[in-house]
Amino acid sequence: MELQDNASGGNELGHFLRSRRAALDPHQVGLPDDGRPRRVPGLRREELAQLGHVSIDYIVRLEQGRTRRVSRPVLDALADALQLAPDERAYLFTVADVTPSAPTPGPGRPQVDPQLQQLLTTMHDIPAMILNRRMDVLAWNRGAAALLTDFGALAPAERNLIRLTFLDDAYRALYADWPRAARECVAVLRMEAGRHPKDQALAALIGELSLRDPDFRTWWADHRVRGARRLAKTYLHPVAGSITLDVQQFSVDTQPDQQLVRLHRPTRLSLRGSTAFPPPVGGPSRPGERQSGHARQSPQEVIRHKASLNERRPASNASANHIP
Repeated sequence: MELQDNASGGNELGHFLRSRRAALDPHQVGLPDDGRPRRVPGLRREELAQLGHVSIDYIVRLEQGRTRRVSRPVLDALADALQLAPDERAYLFTVADVTPSAPTPGPGRPQVDPQLQQLLTTMHDIPAMILNRRMDVLAWNRGAAALLTDFGALAPAERNLIRLTFLDDAYRALYADWPRAARECVAVLRMEAGRHPKDQALAALIGELSLRDPDFRTWWADHRVRGARRLAKTYLHPVAGSITLDVQQFSVDTQPDQQLVRLHRPTRLSLRGSTAFPPPVGGPSRPGERQSGHARQSPQEVIRHKASLNERRPASNASANHIP
């Protein structure tokens, strides 16, 4: 069964069109008030048909899933009428089958190229990770572990940024604005679901989060989409305090399903941690737990302290940043 069938009853195009139609204020597109009461928010079907230069019956068939193959000019007209953002426009074209779906990778955990792994290792002062489209953390460097969480202490199936964002209390507490960060995660995930409707692992992740988290369920139903872009996030590190970082994403030419993500600060921040984030001596031992009560230190001092602790860890633990 395809992901579209699981998530939207096989009619993601119709669900998306209805959600965007409902979100658009008629006055925003210059429609006059005709005095008729509106039973639901947003544009009426006939108004969208008028703006998109198509018939009302065509809009009905699209929204009910009776028509899915749509020409590019018609989709462009509908996207203009709905005032879709670039990411939303791209998503509309994807779920309408105008653009071909990318091939789904075969079974097995993705490999990270040794050269890419070496690049991560050399980025001493910049937290960085390799992610796939499901936001599985495939590899990471010392800075990422020191800033975010002890990825090495998690089972491979638990090394997923969206899962941690919604289901791990300690990871959730890292965000200064958790609702905004979480909604961005959902929007990115929905974009990828549209691009890869046959990805069963992605479908399983969406299903699990929908069952376990009511916020995810609500935001998934909004049909908001977002592609990769540069943004800033503020983290509330339990020891280093508030840290605002630019999040940059880079595609990997040799692995189209992977991306290098780095968290960069305009002023230099030394993040000399390790590939795992061990608790301070006498601190919490369970993955994801954080220790409070340290003397106030600068971010540089905090990370250097973690680095000194990590230098004493057994060498066998330091290889966890590359998942076999």
